[in-house]
Amino acid sequence: MSETRVLQKPRYRLYIDESGDHTYNLIEEASHRYLALLGVWFQQPDDYIEFSDALEQLKRAIFGARPDKPVVLVRSRIINRKGPFGILCNPEVHRRFNSGLLEVIRQARFRMVCVIVDKQAHLDKYTSPFHPYHYCLAAILDRYCGWLNYKNAIGDVVAESRAREEDLQLKQAYQRVYESGTLMFNHEHHQRALTSKDIKLRSKIANIAGIQLADILAHPVKQAFLLEKGKITNLRETFGGQIYEAAVSKFNVNTRTGQVEGYGKVWL
Repeated sequence: MSETRVLQKPRYRLYIDESGDHTYNLIEEASHRYLALLGVWFQQPDDYIEFSDALEQLKRAIFGARPDKPVVLVRSRIINRKGPFGILCNPEVHRRFNSGLLEVIRQARFRMVCVIVDKQAHLDKYTSPFHPYHYCLAAILDRYCGWLNYKNAIGDVVAESRAREEDLQLKQAYQRVYESGTLMFNHEHHQRALTSKDIKLRSKIANIAGIQLADILAHPVKQAFLLEKGKITNLRETFGGQIYEAAVSKFNVNTRTGQVEGYGKVWL
């Protein structure tokens, strides 16, 4: 009797982090007005393991072996030289870390989408506006699931854990998309692609490579996007610009036209 080989669909995992906050406080200031949600997805397990190993090798080379207390890349702690990142006050170590990080990003095989919501415009337009984070999440899931369906692949989602109440609301927002769809797509679009009706939440300190990458990319990509839209006039961070350039080829695109707007860059 001949054996029947079952072809398994490729599996991916989306990792999400944000730049900015979801509140409507101080939204007259550009630094508070725009919330960006950035997602990166990797094929599992090979592409992700390769990236994760490269990131750990970089951390070991810069910070040494720390098996019981691993170094977790968090943009704010890196900038402020908090904890183990104090070693970056040494100019040579700082240079090696920066160049190594850029190379890890360039070599990694992943797709990326950044969604930005103008909270002031959102508040002006709607008397009962959507929760900005959940609004951005739905837009990311639309693109991620669209890409998975086009590739005849499946995947799940991991996001950074926050406060208990926010985590509960985020789980509910994800389930609403899974069960009911969005303004753009019905639920079949999402259920065909997603392997779970539940979003996975992990803390920053859990040393999840994908969340660390999303954290590192979210602010520089957001700033570059705002610059393109004429919402800010300059980029103060020269290294942030280099990070953006290292990742710019990873944007999700329309595979037929190469268009990034609306696919890898989404303005709400």
